[in-house]
This record gives sequence, structure tokens and C-alpha cells, in this order.
Amino acid sequence: MFKVLANAFKVKEIRDKLIYVLLVLLIYRIGTTIPLPGVNMQVLDEALYRGVGGDPTFFTLMMGGGFGSIMAMGIMPYITASIIMQLLTVAIPKLEQIQKEGEEGRKRIGQYTRRFAVALAFLQGGATVFSYVNNPMFHQMGISLFNYPHPLTYVMATVAMVTGTIFIMWLAELLTEGGIGNGASFIIFANILSGIPMGVQNILMMFDVGNVMMSVIRLLVLLVMGILVIAFVVMVAEGERRIPVQYSKKMAGRMFGNNSYIPLKVNIAGVMSIIFAISLLQFPMQLSMFFPGNEVLQNIAMFLGLDHPVGVIAYVVLIFLFTFFYTSFAVNTVEMAENMKKNGGFIPGIRPGKPTSDYVQRIVDRLSWIGAVCYSLIAVTPVFFQQFTGMPAGFGGTTLLIATGVALEFIKRLESQLLMRHYKGFLS
Repeated sequence: MFKVLANAFKVKEIRDKLIYVLLVLLIYRIGTTIPLPGVNMQVLDEALYRGVGGDPTFFTLMMGGGFGSIMAMGIMPYITASIIMQLLTVAIPKLEQIQKEGEEGRKRIGQYTRRFAVALAFLQGGATVFSYVNNPMFHQMGISLFNYPHPLTYVMATVAMVTGTIFIMWLAELLTEGGIGNGASFIIFANILSGIPMGVQNILMMFDVGNVMMSVIRLLVLLVMGILVIAFVVMVAEGERRIPVQYSKKMAGRMFGNNSYIPLKVNIAGVMSIIFAISLLQFPMQLSMFFPGNEVLQNIAMFLGLDHPVGVIAYVVLIFLFTFFYTSFAVNTVEMAENMKKNGGFIPGIRPGKPTSDYVQRIVDRLSWIGAVCYSLIAVTPVFFQQFTGMPAGFGGTTLLIATGVALEFIKRLESQLLMRHYKGFLS
């Protein structure tokens, strides 16, 4: 990895892209420190000092974790809108037809997603501001987060948060167009990296001076477990099943074959199944912001928390459901078999057409089971970490899964660009 980065910095074109990515991410992280208009800075500093912003869970890390800032929602409204649009594309034939129109259709779907994200940002921004106003800690202290507690102040704060989300969406598109890789993934990756110092601080706080030996053992076990989780994440992310495909062609009255293969990932849904599951589990908690005194919503949010057995079981079940659901429309085995037949390709030992699609579908289903089990183990690993070490549940397998996935994809893209530059130089 370091060798690839070193080689990338030697190429001016790629070096400029890397610097561009770092500058955009720096602008984004600076934006997370800009407070909302009308916020009392002393109260905000006190809230951050006392941890009113909450522990760095996976959901808050994805949002950005900037409590009281204009970018507190992060890119989550866009992620949620993308998830809903993907589901609607399957459910509504008109949207499915638009998506199949090629590049122009994908642009239209992207426009619908951005507009829907803005609408969701207004709803989530209003809920977030409402939670700031009705924070129990502020009521106990007899203070307010805002200098001027007035409805117009709250509207202005909501608009500022929506503007911050739109700005983040723009930055993500800049990263996608001018950088290397998916911009939204880089934004989430930056949020995860920003939570590492607090995670390290929580680990160091576990060190008990009175019982040095036990503290050292716990830290060593935690370190070994972390290394094992990273190795397991890399193994699952890189694992794939290669289906052999043979193409027959005619040339000058003779037949000759060309062997190839179809690569299928262990978990085709990837981390999207975990994002879907955690977003749905966090929905009652987000809804309780509108009704802070509602005991029913608070009890539901408590039961669906990852520190409760019911929440853990629901988390695993949702990961399995979303894995199979996402895979069902991410891989079209019928279309794959038809394209293979049109191009003169076939799987050895399998007849073209429906037998081929059924064969590929069986493999996809088996891979989905294996991937769902692996990703469930990775997702619940932080819960066991918390039980053993007292470490926050969000700092663990899921965050490592996303961070490792983004890093691997980033390195692959760098390698492909370096390889392309090498071929260009050879041909010239």
C-alpha cells in the first residue's frame, strides 16, 4: 500500500488529484467546527465537554459528529435518500425504466435523489434543532443552547444545517469528479478517522493504575482482537467466487475458445446492508427527538439499542434481510445469462439460457448467506468489545469495515491509474 502511494506521488497528474482530495476533505472537516447561527458558544463548549453530543457511535460517525455545527447532519440525508430511491426504483416501474435509459437515466435518478435528500435534510434538521432546544441537560441547568430562544432562530438554524448538508453533497460530487473514488465514501471515511482520537482516548481511560497487569492484558487482548478483525474484514472484502465462462468464436472456418470468468463478491451487498440496518434501527431514536417526553418511543429506542439483546438480534436479522434484498436487484442473473448467450459464452457443463441463470442464482444465494454471516459477525464485534472492555460500541468492526473497504478501493483505483500511465508511456 505504501509503495503504491509513493509511486502515485511521483506522477504529477495523480499527485494533483491526491492533493485535491486532501484539500476538499480539509474544507469539510473545518466546516464541522463552524457553529450554528445564534448558538451560545459558552454553552456549546460546556455541552461538548460534558459529552452532550453523545458517544461516537457508528451512526453519529456517519453523520459527522459535529454537535451544534452547520454540518451536524453530515451526508446522512443523501445516504438515506439514495437508499430509498434504490428501493423505489425496484418498486416503481417508471423509475426502473428511467434507470435503464443509460447515462441520461442515471443522471435523472441522481437529480431526484438530490432533491429528495434536501427534503429529508429539512425534516432531520428540524428534528435535530428540536432536540437541541429540548435537551434535558440544558433544562436542568436552566440554560439554552441558543442566545435568542425564538422560532425564527430555530428556523435559521435549520436552514443553516440544510445548507451545510447541500454543501457536503457538493463536496462529495467534487471528490467523485476530480478525485479518486466515490466522494460520499470519502466523506464517511473522514468522519470515521475523526473519531479515532476519541476512541484511543477511551481505550487509554481503561488503564487502571491500581491494577496495571490486568489493564495491560485487556489492552493486549483488545489490540489482538483489532488486528484479527482487520484481517477478517480484508479477507471478506477481497473474497470472491469466480464462475468460469468460455466463449467460442469462428475464424477462417475454425473454432477457437477464449476462457474468462465472472467474479462475484462474497457479499455483493457490501456494507450497504449494514447501513440499511443501522439506519432503520436508529429511526425510533431520531423520531423520539420530536417527542422527548414520549415513554413509548424511548422504550422502543432502548430495546432497539445495540447494548440490548433485542437490538442485537434485530440488527443481525435486518443485515440478513437487506443483504438478500439488495442482492436481488444488484445482480440480474437472467440478464447476465442472456448477455452471455448473445456473445457466444457459456459455463462449462451448464446449458445456456435458464439453466445458466438458475446456476448463477444458486451461487449468488449461497454467497449471500456466507456474506451475511460474515458481515453480521463484523457488525456485532463492537458489542462484544463493549462488554469486555467498556469501549463505545461504534468504535469497532463496522467502522473498520467501511474504513478498510474505502482504503482498499482507493488503493485499487490508484493501481489502475498507475498501470494506465505505464501503458501510455510504453505505447508512446
